[in-house]
Amino acid sequence: MSPLRMLYLGLAVWGAVHPMWYFIGWFTENGWSLGGMIVAWHANAATSGLVWDLTIAAIALTVWTLAEVGVRRNWSALLAIPATFLIGVSCGLPLYLFLRTRPV
Repeated sequence: MSPLRMLYLGLAVWGAVHPMWYFIGWFTENGWSLGGMIVAWHANAATSGLVWDLTIAAIALTVWTLAEVGVRRNWSALLAIPATFLIGVSCGLPLYLFLRTRPV
């Protein structure tokens, strides 16, 4: 595996673990309510802006993934879509790049 692919994989793992640390801490402190988390995401203009920034990035990554899979037939790259929406862009994007750069 190339150093670049190892970097992408490392970033995907970090992008999955590090944000989850904060999410789990929040849920532990405030209760396991997804509705409460969504309310917290819109607590002020700064957090709302960040939520929209990440939402737009997630949609763009999904469109890009679908377009590339349609051309390259790299079906494993579709794993980046659930990773993006269930974990976050910080995991989905490097995972997609890792899967996209595999030797053909």
